[in-house]
Amino acid sequence: MPLYEHIYMARQDVSTSQVEELTKTLSEMITSNGGTIGKTEYWGLKSLTFRIRKNRKAHYTLINIEAPAAAVAEMERQMRINEDILRFMTVRVDEHDENPSAMMQKRDDRSDRRGPRRF
Repeated sequence: MPLYEHIYMARQDVSTSQVEELTKTLSEMITSNGGTIGKTEYWGLKSLTFRIRKNRKAHYTLINIEAPAAAVAEMERQMRINEDILRFMTVRVDEHDENPSAMMQKRDDRSDRRGPRRF
């Protein structure tokens, strides 16, 4: 089965527990259509670069999915209907990364990107 990384953004007025419930609902939708869910990461409430539907912030969530294309298409159809979801993006990948994503790593863990420190 194909592997996907799915990210969605929920409105800022929605509580964290409602976002978790929404993630659970999407996960159940995938599993009922023959797929499986890998890791799920809640990235938190983050500021948007520009306003989307009068929202300046959004709750970000990442879901790793292994499912047939029809299951992903049905999930995306349901997300278009849901007014709590501002945007979503599903990308097909060759393999899932089991390590925490870049958004979940601490700033100290990403210090190697800058190269050696010069004083």
